[in-house]
Amino acid sequence: MIDKRFASIEKALAGIQDGSVILVGGFGNAGSPIPLLEALIDQGATDLTIVSNNAGEGDFGLAALMKAGRISKIICSYPRSSGSVIFEELYGQGKIDLEVVPQGTLSERMRAAGAGIGGFYTPTSAGTLLAKGKETREIEGKLHVLELPLKGDVALIKADLADRWGNLTYNKSARNFGPTMAMAADLTIAQVRQIVDLGEISPELVVTPSIFVDRVVKEGGQT
Repeated sequence: MIDKRFASIEKALAGIQDGSVILVGGFGNAGSPIPLLEALIDQGATDLTIVSNNAGEGDFGLAALMKAGRISKIICSYPRSSGSVIFEELYGQGKIDLEVVPQGTLSERMRAAGAGIGGFYTPTSAGTLLAKGKETREIEGKLHVLELPLKGDVALIKADLADRWGNLTYNKSARNFGPTMAMAADLTIAQVRQIVDLGEISPELVVTPSIFVDRVVKEGGQT
């Protein structure tokens, strides 16, 4: 019997290794798997590369993991946003590396990884510092930059409903990068609001099919 439910967040995070590339869902706080991120502190994995839309805010979630010294590099679109004080402090001290990727390019690089595409050309960032060292090509009179797939060892995402097989739905804009990240990672862990019985989620409403999900844990740790 296929059952991807885990009784606790701690058990769901077991096995994440030092040096992992972790794709983290969320657009600001919308769709951010905050309990998963904070539980990573006790889990112990370090030297992590985080792929996220932004670089955290306040002192919770991604920012808390950063403050604990577990992140060596962040790949994101918006490193400086309201409340990103911990990132700014660490970056200013040279304690964390940064790779800035335009938001659409970030999403497409992960989609390429999930779809098995070897790369793609985009005019975004052409002629800027973000294109430095990358292959370029003129297409229809416009300069394009070659971008490579961005694959994760682990994806941490937040969803709304799940069943024991791992089919997922999302709550409005909390969906953001979750479906793409689930496809692009070797191990996908979904934190969900509620776990329902098989058949309760209409196939028409499933956004992330179970084939892309490995572990499901309910917020609060009850299945």
